[in-house]
Amino acid sequence: MHFSLDDDQLAMRDAVRAFCADRLALAHVAGREHKPADPATWSAMAELGVLGMLVDEPSSNMGVVEAAVVFEELGAHLVSGPVLWSVLAAPFATGVADGDVRVAGVELDRRLDDPVVVEHADECDVLLVVGEDCVELCRCSELRPDEDGAPLDPLTPMRVFASVPRGEVVAQGAMARQLRRTGAILSAALLVGVAQGALDVARSYALEREQFGVPIGSFQAVKHLLADMYVRVELARTATRAGAAIAAGRGTGDPDLAASTAKLLAGDAGIANGRTSVQILGGMGFTWDMLPHYFLKRAWVLEHAFGTASSHAARLGSAVGEEVRSS
Repeated sequence: MHFSLDDDQLAMRDAVRAFCADRLALAHVAGREHKPADPATWSAMAELGVLGMLVDEPSSNMGVVEAAVVFEELGAHLVSGPVLWSVLAAPFATGVADGDVRVAGVELDRRLDDPVVVEHADECDVLLVVGEDCVELCRCSELRPDEDGAPLDPLTPMRVFASVPRGEVVAQGAMARQLRRTGAILSAALLVGVAQGALDVARSYALEREQFGVPIGSFQAVKHLLADMYVRVELARTATRAGAAIAAGRGTGDPDLAASTAKLLAGDAGIANGRTSVQILGGMGFTWDMLPHYFLKRAWVLEHAFGTASSHAARLGSAVGEEVRSS
């Protein structure tokens, strides 16, 4: 499979990268803590076409492959707001692609009367409820607040609700399963960006911080840590783009297994690189005003989006077992 991006994809990536550097600069990330996404930034993302990438329009050349490329950039800049769920919901909810409606989301394999944690609920208009074989839309105003949550990621506010009401069914069967697969791929792409961002921070610090008169990046132990971070990023990026290509029909293979591979490797890369970035920055890496903790916490949050590493590893293990038994 050929992974080179074409000119249109490169132009989209560069435009989003420039947008993130301007609107989501990491130097000012602390100012975004515990706040909804800035309305002007959200509208600008809509104008750039980010929120409507999965809307099937005749004039659009966007799809899950292009979305994965864009989401890497958003992940590297720790994007604020319910971007993942809004992009997934845009084909089903009017106004999302234009930036007029924001969408939160929750995965419920079966309906229970247990409390439900919803990220970005206070800033959203609609809730996308993704089940095993059914996708529903309901108004956030219909939710019954239970209590405020204590967010793990300061950029991802959350609220706990007593239950989720029934909503309008917008997808079932194969379409619902496709949405879950796309969600896994795009959350993997965000994790690839998180892993890349953690690597960038660690590398910059290792080149600037001096010990014994030389940059600590010249020490073999630090070189090995950075090399491991780089390998994890590239493996996860390759798996994620492969998963997106297969899901889009541009490659061969089982799309569900490809998505699981992407999420598994990207989750490992995001969490491991976040931890390693903290380690390379030493004692400073544990402090609130340094960047590594943002990447690590965002990776922990995304790890639970559309399947954890253990659930995807179990799916891949079962697939290998079936292949062995049938051979």
